[in-house]
Amino acid sequence: MRRVARVLVAAVAVVFGCAVYALVTTPDVRSLRTKNPETTAFIEIRSKTARARGEKPRRVQRWVSYSRISPQLVRAVLVTEDSAFWQHDGLDYQQIKESMEVNLERGEFARGASTITQQLAKNLYLSPSKNPLRKLRELLIARRLESELTKGRILELYLNVIEWGNGIYGAEAAARAYFGKPASQLDAGESALLAAAIANPRVMNPGDPTARLRRRQQMVLRRMGAVEPPVIATAPSTALPDGDAPASEGAPLPMLPPSVGLPPSLPGQVVLPPKVTGKPGGGPPRR
Repeated sequence: MRRVARVLVAAVAVVFGCAVYALVTTPDVRSLRTKNPETTAFIEIRSKTARARGEKPRRVQRWVSYSRISPQLVRAVLVTEDSAFWQHDGLDYQQIKESMEVNLERGEFARGASTITQQLAKNLYLSPSKNPLRKLRELLIARRLESELTKGRILELYLNVIEWGNGIYGAEAAARAYFGKPASQLDAGESALLAAAIANPRVMNPGDPTARLRRRQQMVLRRMGAVEPPVIATAPSTALPDGDAPASEGAPLPMLPPSVGLPPSLPGQVVLPPKVTGKPGGGPPRR
């Protein structure tokens, strides 16, 4: 019994120590309210890897405000990465619960449950590692991002920093690289292709899609009509250094009907249609 007690005390001490370390090393994200990050942890990791291979790091990135990103791309990214983004506080507890059950059943890390806010935290400050301590830091940073930034600003940052190919970062760079147009002019099909490629952007090329990527594109299109994107910036208070402005709260965008000729949901998954009201846009679908 004494040995068991010592093991338990040691385990509690280790967990407590890890929690304290994660809390103490959590970055201050308040500057992100009005300032774009000069780089990210992921960009630095890619640069270091390239230099280790004797190659010159490649970085193509052009910052744009949330209001200059196609609502079609916003919808596509939301249904692909985090359909509950507008409702949660940075963590999707239902998805976490389901992922834990799947991982415990399989005895391996087979499924994640990262929200867009968690993905932003990982991209900005952490690494792709599945280390439990790294995951704890991700959760803490995600909660801090949600407490300090608006939803619109979080999505604006995310859409400007995520990787969309070798050395291509952000929606504007991706739109110009693959389709020769700004992110504001992306249509539904192009947006669905970009969103479908997020899962493995260094393998899936939206400019030359494989049959697998096309299938993913079709699945994204089936759901895009049933999701309302977060609001567009309408009255920004502080200009960013590059001339854009941070996303703030405003009037919601009108929702789109399901894509013509495509069912409104993924196979085997029920997605309620847009709520019908007397006002354009209605509200987010009930879940």
